[in-house]
Amino acid sequence: MKAKKNKLLDTLEWLGNALPHPVILFAILIAAILVSSALGAYFGLSVADPRPEGAPGRVPGGIIYAKSLLNAEGIRKILSNVVTNFTGFAPLGTVLVAMLGVGIADKAGLFSSAMRLIVLKAPTQLTTPAIVFAGVMSNTAGELGYVVLIPLAAVIFHSLGRNPLAGLAAAFAGVSGGYSANLLLGTVDPLLSGITQEAARIVDPTYIVGAEANWYFMAFSTFIVTGLGWFVTAKIVEPQLGPYNQSDMSEEESTMVSSAEVTSLEKKGLVWAGLSFLVLSAIVAVTIIPADGILRNQTTGLVANSPFFKSIVIFIFFFFAIPGAVYGFVTKNFTSSKDIVNAMSGSMSSLGLYLVIVFFAAQFIAFFNWTNLGQIIVVHGSNFLTSIKINSMLLFIGFILICAFINLMMSSASAQWAVTAPIFVPMLMLAGYAPETIQAAYRIGDSATNIITPMMSYFGLIVAMAIKYKKDAGIGTILAMMVPYSVIFLVAWTIIFCIWVFVLGIPVGPGSETYFSPATGQ
Repeated sequence: MKAKKNKLLDTLEWLGNALPHPVILFAILIAAILVSSALGAYFGLSVADPRPEGAPGRVPGGIIYAKSLLNAEGIRKILSNVVTNFTGFAPLGTVLVAMLGVGIADKAGLFSSAMRLIVLKAPTQLTTPAIVFAGVMSNTAGELGYVVLIPLAAVIFHSLGRNPLAGLAAAFAGVSGGYSANLLLGTVDPLLSGITQEAARIVDPTYIVGAEANWYFMAFSTFIVTGLGWFVTAKIVEPQLGPYNQSDMSEEESTMVSSAEVTSLEKKGLVWAGLSFLVLSAIVAVTIIPADGILRNQTTGLVANSPFFKSIVIFIFFFFAIPGAVYGFVTKNFTSSKDIVNAMSGSMSSLGLYLVIVFFAAQFIAFFNWTNLGQIIVVHGSNFLTSIKINSMLLFIGFILICAFINLMMSSASAQWAVTAPIFVPMLMLAGYAPETIQAAYRIGDSATNIITPMMSYFGLIVAMAIKYKKDAGIGTILAMMVPYSVIFLVAWTIIFCIWVFVLGIPVGPGSETYFSPATGQ
C-alpha cells in the first residue's frame, strides 16, 4: 500500500514538474493565442451571439467572428496596448493598495502575536480547533501561517503530550486547505475578483465583481473548515499516527516552546490594536448603518452595491495599517514614522514575482479577449451545457472537481484562475450563473487540494518541518496525513456550497447574484 501511495505522488510530482513556471506558461499561452487567432480568422470561425438585440456587449450583426492578431491591425493593437494592459489589469491596483496595509501589520508583528495568543491561550480541549482556526485566519497575512503557525502547532502538541505531527497537520490543513475561507477580506479577495471581473466582461462589458463578492460564504466556511479540521485531526490523523516516539525529535525543537509565549508587552500591543480596530469599526458604522449614511447606495439606500463596497480595498488598507501601526509603536517594534514607510516598502518589494506574473497574465487575458476565440468557445460550451440540461448541482460539482484537479499541477490560485477564468466564467454565465457564484465554487476546488500537491510552494518546507519530528519523513508521510483532510474538505465543502446556493438560495456575498441572464445582464 505504501508503494502505491509513493507511486501516486511520484506521478503527481512528475506532472507538476512537467509544467513550466507560471510566467513561462503564460508566455507559451500567449504564443498559442496569437497563432490560434490567425488560424481561426483564416478558417472563418464564428458563432451566433446568444445575447438579444440591445444587450450589453452584443456584437453588431449578431455574429462573433475570430480575429487575427498576427495581421497588421493586430500587431499595431498589441504594441500600442502592452503597457495599458498591465496598468489597467483590475487586480493589480487593488492588491498593491491592500498589501500596503497588510505589510504594516505584518512588520509590526501583529499577526504573529495574535496567532500565538489564540493558540496558546485556548483551553486544552480546544487546542486543535484553535490551531485550525488560526491557520484559516492567517491566510490574510500571506506566508506567515506557514513560517510561524505550523511549527508552533507542532511544538504545542508535543508540549501537551500529543503527537507533534498531528499539530503540524492540523495547522497545515487550516493554513493551506482553508486558504479561501476567512472572516476578514484579505489580499486574495480583490485579486481573484479582479480576474473574475475581467473574464465576466467577455459576456457583459459593464459587469463589476467586488472584493466582497464571496464574503458571506467564505466567512461561514471559516467555521466549517475549523470544524472539519478538528474532526479529521481527532478522529483520523491523530489515532493513525499513534503515540509519539521522543527519540525521533531533533534537539533544537525542545527550545521553541518558551519563545512561542506572548509577552506582556505584546499583549498590551494587542489590546491597543484591538481598541483602534473598534474605533475604526465605529467610524465606518456611522457611514453605513444610518439610512442616510454617506457610504450607502444613494439610489437604493442599501449597503449592497454601495460606495462602501466599491471602496472596500481602502478599508482593508486602513483596518490593517492603523491597528498594525498602533501595535508596532506600543511594542516598540516601530520607533518612528520611517519604520511604517519601510514596512510598506518591504511589502512592495516582496511582490516582485507577482508583478512579473501579472504582466504576462494581463497580456494573455487581453489578447484572448481581442481574438474572440474565448467567446466562440464559451458559446459552444454553454450551448452544449444547455442542450444536455445538466442539473445545477451536478454542473458545479463537476466544475469544482476540475478546479481541484488542475490545482494539483498548478497550485498558484491567481495563476490558475487567470488561465481558467476566461473560459469557465463566460461559459457558466451564458449557462445562467453569476460570476460571483462561479468564483466561490472555484475557491473550494483551489483550496481543498493545496495540501496534497507537491507543487504547492511551501510543500517542501512542510516536509522539512516533519523531518524534525520524524527522521524518515518524506512526501509519503505528508500525503498519508493530509489526504483525509483534502478529501473531507472537498466533499463536505462542496455539499455545503450546493445547499447554500441551490437549496437555500443564499447569496455568496453582499449584493452577489446567484444567476445571470444574458438578456438583462443580471
